[in-house]
Amino acid sequence: MEDRIIRHLSQVATPQGETARRGSEMNELAIYEDAAIWIQAGKIKAVGPDAEVCAAMQQQGVQAQNIDGQGHCAVPGFVDPHTHFLFAGTRAKEFDDRLAGVPYLELLQRGGGIVSTMQATRAASEEELYQLGQQTLMAMLRLGVTTVEGKSGYGLDAPTELRLLRTMRRLDHDLPLHVVNTYLGAHAVPPEYKDHADDYVNFIIAQVLPQVAAGHLAEFVDVFCETGVFTNAQSERIMQAAQQHGLALKLHADEMSSTGGAGLACRMGAVSADHLLSISDADIEALAKSQTVAVLLPATAFCMRKKYAPARQMIQAGAAVALASDYNPGSCYTYSVPLILGLAVIAMQMTTAEALTAMTLNAAAAVGRADRIGSIEKGKRADIVLLNAPDYRFLVYKTGLNLVDKVFCCGNLVYNNL
Repeated sequence: MEDRIIRHLSQVATPQGETARRGSEMNELAIYEDAAIWIQAGKIKAVGPDAEVCAAMQQQGVQAQNIDGQGHCAVPGFVDPHTHFLFAGTRAKEFDDRLAGVPYLELLQRGGGIVSTMQATRAASEEELYQLGQQTLMAMLRLGVTTVEGKSGYGLDAPTELRLLRTMRRLDHDLPLHVVNTYLGAHAVPPEYKDHADDYVNFIIAQVLPQVAAGHLAEFVDVFCETGVFTNAQSERIMQAAQQHGLALKLHADEMSSTGGAGLACRMGAVSADHLLSISDADIEALAKSQTVAVLLPATAFCMRKKYAPARQMIQAGAAVALASDYNPGSCYTYSVPLILGLAVIAMQMTTAEALTAMTLNAAAAVGRADRIGSIEKGKRADIVLLNAPDYRFLVYKTGLNLVDKVFCCGNLVYNNL
């Protein structure tokens, strides 16, 4: 692979490190002006002032393809650590009902919600799912997203859940961006197990988890731990079984009610606890003392007219906060990075530097990859976004607009906004 150098960038803005940044560290970025990034064998060989990087290349006698970065700011490729991107069917008819105040659990009882998408997804072939996933992921790439976590959870039976995970594996192999698989069989109780949630938990543990693990179809297991869905005790049973199969943990926690889900995630050593709109003060402190990343989903709160997760309180407590889209066909039918960043800064009172850290390095930590991606540093994978702006703060200053001009994955130019 030919060496490349992106030269004369107006700015490079990046968090630094191989672990999640916590508390006040989230506001610390490395900033280089009139900068260059040297890419070698798909990884970052050097980053810094243009003259210094060029001198290092000349000293080693390296010839490289030159890419003009004038007028652009370079930031790490965005990481979306919480999505439900693979499904069939849509639920537009529920949108107005939800905004009119019909509770989600009532929509679920009416046969809507996750169960509605479940029916459409079960009916879809693997090829149909592949085409739908490809369209979504390539659209996300144009927004600067280079790594996407994808959850199953719209099959709720063994054949469809496994088909979803296999399809995501194919997409990861075939497309220029990276897909991280999560098994979310415990997304809802399917109709065939209505009023028998414990039996469904037994089914997941005895019949599906072993196949997921044996086929290496997922890296993580997630559970929707929520009042009316899965209790803390049921969630813990699934999480313990997942750990016995060598699978890492995530948890939908404290979204619509405060159940202590975030505390459970910390006790179980989960990589992330997600949503957290209703998190208790005690569990914020638990997060701050743990290695569990708080993944916040501001577009979901916006689309549901709910209060936002207390990002400022979490950061002040010393927690590691990440941002994600929660793209799904029900509560958040968007994967707009500009919207997420704008809401985080304007509505949730994060700084632009904190929001950038949350969508790059901390988001990478929320999928167990902060040692490989999430920052523009020597040795990291060359997943880089060039913005059509001279400064990273334009990400929110030009509110709601997509500023992505070029996207590099593993050092390859995979999107060019000509």
